[in-house]
Amino acid sequence: MHFLIYAILIVIVLIVLGFFVMFITTYNRFQQLKNGAEATFNQIKVAMKKRLDLLNELLESVKSYARYERDTFERITKLRTEVMKVNTPRDLQKIDAETRALLGNILVSVENYPELKTSEPVQKLMEAANQVEDEIARLRYTYNNIVQEYNTMIDTIPSNVVASLMGLRKLDYLQFEEGIERRPELSWSV
Repeated sequence: MHFLIYAILIVIVLIVLGFFVMFITTYNRFQQLKNGAEATFNQIKVAMKKRLDLLNELLESVKSYARYERDTFERITKLRTEVMKVNTPRDLQKIDAETRALLGNILVSVENYPELKTSEPVQKLMEAANQVEDEIARLRYTYNNIVQEYNTMIDTIPSNVVASLMGLRKLDYLQFEEGIERRPELSWSV
């Protein structure tokens, strides 16, 4: 009789221990994903700052050929400051849209001056800008994959129990307006 009671107690302890281990493992996975999303989000901000730095350099190269309003320089400076302060995908999306518009304006100016298109400094800046655009696209993809896994865990059993107990909420995806889903075209024919 004592053996049966001990066996039942051992089984109960093992079940409770199993649930505890599962809870801790699941919670730790949530934290890994959240930290991965935050790190990737910050890498996107750094890449967008690189984009703005390149825009500034392109603007410097182009300004001797084209006349720019002071507003363009001020917008770039303002965005360089703001990009590192954003904390939400929505805010980052707004900055992305504005930097893409600035890039488009600069590219139009470059198109209007054939001698500028062939200048070595501008070509090097355009190559660097292409690399930054590729980096931003890759980081967006990585961020959204991490967020998808995190959000799926919140929606599925048994991890949704852990999420509910810990008050975890879904993360926002980094979505972009339909018109800017493609990276800007940074090449032209000469």
